[in-house]
Amino acid sequence: MEENRIFYDFLITLKFPEFYAEMINLIVFSLVVLLISFILNFLSKRIISNFFVKLSSKTTNDFDDYLISNRAQIYISKLIPVLFIYWVIPFWLMGFESFINYATLFIEIYSILLIIWIIRSFLRSAKDYLKTIDSLKDKPIESFVQVCLIVIWFLGILIIFSLITGKEISTFLTAMGALSAVILLIFKDTILGFVASIQLSANDLIRIGDWVTMEKYGADGDVIEINLNSVKIQNFDKTITTIPTYKLISDSFKNWRGMSDSNVRRIKRALLIKGSSIKFLSNNDLSELKKIKLIKDYIIKKEKEISDYNLNLKVDESSLVNGRSLTNLGLFRVYIEQFLDNNPSINSEMTLMCRQLTPTSQGVPLEIYAFSKDQDWKKYEDIMSDIFDHLLASLKSFHLELFELPSSLNNNVNE
Repeated sequence: MEENRIFYDFLITLKFPEFYAEMINLIVFSLVVLLISFILNFLSKRIISNFFVKLSSKTTNDFDDYLISNRAQIYISKLIPVLFIYWVIPFWLMGFESFINYATLFIEIYSILLIIWIIRSFLRSAKDYLKTIDSLKDKPIESFVQVCLIVIWFLGILIIFSLITGKEISTFLTAMGALSAVILLIFKDTILGFVASIQLSANDLIRIGDWVTMEKYGADGDVIEINLNSVKIQNFDKTITTIPTYKLISDSFKNWRGMSDSNVRRIKRALLIKGSSIKFLSNNDLSELKKIKLIKDYIIKKEKEISDYNLNLKVDESSLVNGRSLTNLGLFRVYIEQFLDNNPSINSEMTLMCRQLTPTSQGVPLEIYAFSKDQDWKKYEDIMSDIFDHLLASLKSFHLELFELPSSLNNNVNE
């Protein structure tokens, strides 16, 4: 600048040595440049911030709100003083030509970083905005944003190295090609995570909000975040389990989304019946059980069917083993199914059954398989508890016993 040279000549006329005149000239001009830069930064921040705020208030779209929350306007406003300093460097450092290249290089590197921050703000704003869209909020958007950021940072670092060394970008790309094996090893998890994110999204294997169980990693809860390297699961005890994204492709996991979408929840639990309590039912036993309304009609129907069968075969009914007879366990199974079918908390349109499993050393398992209408965890547990409370209390009416391991107290009594 001409004013810079005039001030320098003025210092020489005051009999200042040339070196000191240059230093004083540099200091004064530096203060002027810094003051102007500060003023430009202040004004640009006010003007651009106000513009974003007014734009946000006039639009119905939330994207500009997310731009403000991610400080995009702050980073954009910093470009103005940076461009001013870049333009003024040749005049500012006049007489110190050896520093011009270093100062220019520093500003260029800072400008590249500033542009990366601006792009990062736009990408994060886009991510936050897309998460508000119903069809996209359960997708792994975080993973794709992270991939874009990695690419941007990679290009930015390449440009910075090119500026520092004065070599073409293609030179670095050629060198990186030779080191591709090392690069693949370093970024192995990132590459696997990126591929896994695409597969998870394309095949709709997992969404944010899904209830996922992965016993290998102690995960049993809701998916709260899917990013490039990991999937965060908030367990029901509020602890957080982090699983590498690619593990959801290579390992098996259970997704309870089907249950959530069906608005029902499965009940699958067994009663262990003591084998020695199972018996054929005599006429007196059947007369007593006919008082139970849910199975009265069934008993009457079965009595006639069995009587006709035994009569046709001329069965000796002096022993219940001969021919066909009803058992207390069989009637109890029928009672359970009738009880569940009449329970308003059970969805009778889905599979409902009581089945006998293979006898074990702990008794005969009588498994209940049904679906509750309410999938809320607490209500589901209450429904299941009410059902089994009733069935456990009903065992005595059918002369059945629940299997229990002998206790020390019972041993002492028997002795």
